[in-house]
Amino acid sequence: MHNNSTYDELQTHIRELKTPQIETWENKYSDKDYIVEITNLEFTAVCPKTGLPDYATICIKYIPDQDCVELKSLKEYFVFFRDVGIFHEHVVNKVLEDFVAACQPREVEIVGDFNIRGGMKTVVTANYRKE
Repeated sequence: MHNNSTYDELQTHIRELKTPQIETWENKYSDKDYIVEITNLEFTAVCPKTGLPDYATICIKYIPDQDCVELKSLKEYFVFFRDVGIFHEHVVNKVLEDFVAACQPREVEIVGDFNIRGGMKTVVTANYRKE
């Protein structure tokens, strides 16, 4: 059995959660607008209410600016969440904030498509556009 107060406490500090660094590399085509789509079919986190695993497909679609995201570091970033009790909405927004901080894209959309649990399906979409 999990400790619900531990998960509740984490939710109040989710933005400060220390995650692995998402690394980048220099975009040699920053003069062009092009779309990069990355899909993680095996995202796993923990339901903060039940302590059971949550499974999702996380899709990132972005227009890079000066930097592109390095995929191995992004995979390690995603693996970090497998033992974290976090709400679906918090997952997608945390990934958005960390992704934007790492590579400063021109535009990004992140979609978390979470597997059905108890007859309920959740899809969360978060967007960012550079001003």
